Amino acid sequence: MTDTPTPTANAPLFAPIAFGATAARNRIVMAPLTRSRSVAPENTQTDMHAEYYAQRAGAGLIVSEATQISPEGQGYAWTPGIFTDAQVESWKKVTDAVHAAGGRIFCQLWHVGAISHNVFQPDGGAPVSASEWTPEGEAFVGDLHPDGPTVPHPGARALDVDGIARIMDDYRHAGACALRAGFDGVELHAANGYLIDQFIRSSSNRRDDAYGGTLDNRLRFLTEALEALCEVMPAEKIGVRLSPEGGAGKSFDDDPLTTYSAATKALAGRGLAYLHVVRPNDFLSAGADRMRGDRIVAALRAAFDGPFVVNGNFSPSEAAEWVADGRADAVAFGRMFIANPDLPVRIASGGPYNEADTSTFYGGGAEGYTDYPALDVSDVSNVAA
Repeated sequence: MTDTPTPTANAPLFAPIAFGATAARNRIVMAPLTRSRSVAPENTQTDMHAEYYAQRAGAGLIVSEATQISPEGQGYAWTPGIFTDAQVESWKKVTDAVHAAGGRIFCQLWHVGAISHNVFQPDGGAPVSASEWTPEGEAFVGDLHPDGPTVPHPGARALDVDGIARIMDDYRHAGACALRAGFDGVELHAANGYLIDQFIRSSSNRRDDAYGGTLDNRLRFLTEALEALCEVMPAEKIGVRLSPEGGAGKSFDDDPLTTYSAATKALAGRGLAYLHVVRPNDFLSAGADRMRGDRIVAALRAAFDGPFVVNGNFSPSEAAEWVADGRADAVAFGRMFIANPDLPVRIASGGPYNEADTSTFYGGGAEGYTDYPALDVSDVSNVAA
C-alpha cells in the first residue's frame, strides 16, 4: 500500500478513530459496493477480489460488498455469501490480503427480502418480506432466467413467526462465519429497502402481530437481528446501517424522522462499533430532498451515542466539513472508491480523481475492477494548501 502524504487539506478526515474494537488510521470509510463478480453457483470470492480489496486498504475501514446470509437472502446475480465453508475459505483470501496491506474490513450481512426473484430461492418459491407486496423495478438475475439479465420482481410472501426465527438463526450463523473468515467485525444491513428495512417501513409492513402495527413492533425485527449477532460476537464488533429514505423496490415510511429516530434510540446504549446512515441522494432516490434528509441525519446523530458514519454522495471537502463540525465522525465513500483504489492518498493530495466507468460497475472481470490506476505520490506537487 502506498504511504499517504501528510494531509494539508481535508485534514479532519485523517485523525485516527476507533470503531468499537477496531482502530482505524483515518475517518475515510469504503462503503459497501455490490460489484456482482462472485463465482456462481457457490457465490465465492477469488484472488481478484483479494486484489481489489487490498488495493483499497488505505481506508480507515472497508465495509465489504453486501453479502447474503443464506440462499434465500440473495437478490442479485453473482453476489457473495457468508454461510458455507467454501465461502468462508474464499473470504479468508480477502481478509488476509487486506490485513497484510494494513487495512481493516467488516462484512456487511445482507438479506434482501422481497428484492429478489424465484430463481434465487432454494425452492423456487416467492421471496419473503414483512408483508405481502410486490416491489417496483426489476431483479438483476443475470443468466438465470431466459428473459434476463433483468426481470420484474415477483410478489413477496409474508414471513410467519417460524420463518422469522429461522432468519435470526441465519444471522447468528453468518456472523460466526464472518469471524471465521477473518473479518474484524460485521455491519448489519438494515438499510436501502431490504428485508430489515421492509419491517421498519410503514409501506411494506402491514402486519398486525408482534412484528407490525406499532412503531416498537416494526423495529422488533431489527433489534432481534442485532441481538442474534450479539450472541456470537461482542457488540463492539458490530455496526448497523440505516437509510431513512430511498432504496430498492420503492418502499417508504410515512414519517421517516420519527421512525428512524426511534430505530437509532433502540440501537444506542449497546456499545456498537458504529451507526452508518445513508442520507438521501440522487443515486439512492431520484429527486431526493437533500435539506430534509440532512435534518433527519442530524436527528439520528443526536440520538446515537457511538461513532457516527455518514454516506451519500459526499465530496472530500464536504466530508471534511462534516467531520470538522461534528456532524459525523467518519464518512463513507462509494463511487469514488470504485475509481480510486488509493482514495485516501488522493484526498490528502487534493486529487486528481479518476472517473468511474459505470458500464463496468456490475459483472465482468478485472476491467473496471482492479485496473484503475493509483496516484504516483513519489513527486506530489499538487498537495492542496
